Amino acid sequence: MKNHSIFRYGFLLEQLVKRNFNTKYRQSVLGVLWSFLNPMLTMAVQYIVFSALFQSDIAHFPVYLLSGIILFGFFNECVSLGMDSIVLNGPLITKVAMPKIIYPLSRSLSSLINLVISFVPLLAVMLFSGAPFSWALLLIPAVTALLFLFALGMTLILCTLNVFFRDTRFLWSVVSLLWTYATPIFYPISIIPPPWQPVFRLNPMYQFIDFLRTITIHGACPAPAQWGMCIACAVIPLAAGILIFRRNEDKFVFHL
Repeated sequence: MKNHSIFRYGFLLEQLVKRNFNTKYRQSVLGVLWSFLNPMLTMAVQYIVFSALFQSDIAHFPVYLLSGIILFGFFNECVSLGMDSIVLNGPLITKVAMPKIIYPLSRSLSSLINLVISFVPLLAVMLFSGAPFSWALLLIPAVTALLFLFALGMTLILCTLNVFFRDTRFLWSVVSLLWTYATPIFYPISIIPPPWQPVFRLNPMYQFIDFLRTITIHGACPAPAQWGMCIACAVIPLAAGILIFRRNEDKFVFHL
């Protein structure tokens, strides 16, 4: 990676993204339609379970619910699949000289495609529930890009750890479950005791999801503080991920 420009491998990156995306739906009857159906079915189940508890407290509850499901689903998929990208491509890495970051990056880009597709049912639910359609929707690409950078940074950190400590994937399954319930996806942050709310707001996924909800539910541009938090949550993990990956990538071949 240090001696190669990643831009020279654009074609290879494109092929890897296509392979990862197509592999996900191989032998599936509905194929890419699952990118629409998965968040919708998850939302339907959680709506049935939680609407009686929280619907009266949350405006446009279906949009509130689906926005959280879509963003956290992308993050979880991106990291869970990306952390194995170096290990699974071990035979290729040990034989072909190319920037190793291509492998986790291609996984992250494949998940990004699914995220973009998932915004279609979100817009449909907004229309059905009467949520406002405003110019603020033009900011969706901004929150998407920031979340992608955060997820990529986490992927780089965890895929590096997974090369040296194969238990990482099992620990992540526990951490991701705890992270899911610590993020206000189906419940409002107002149910958290006030002294603990600042702690919950430090959760990067809360910041990204709240950013999207400000756009889709309130039809408004997020406040400067929200922008600042989301940018920090994207840039800091990405910088840490690149640094950790670069410092350890030359050692990967000894552990694959």
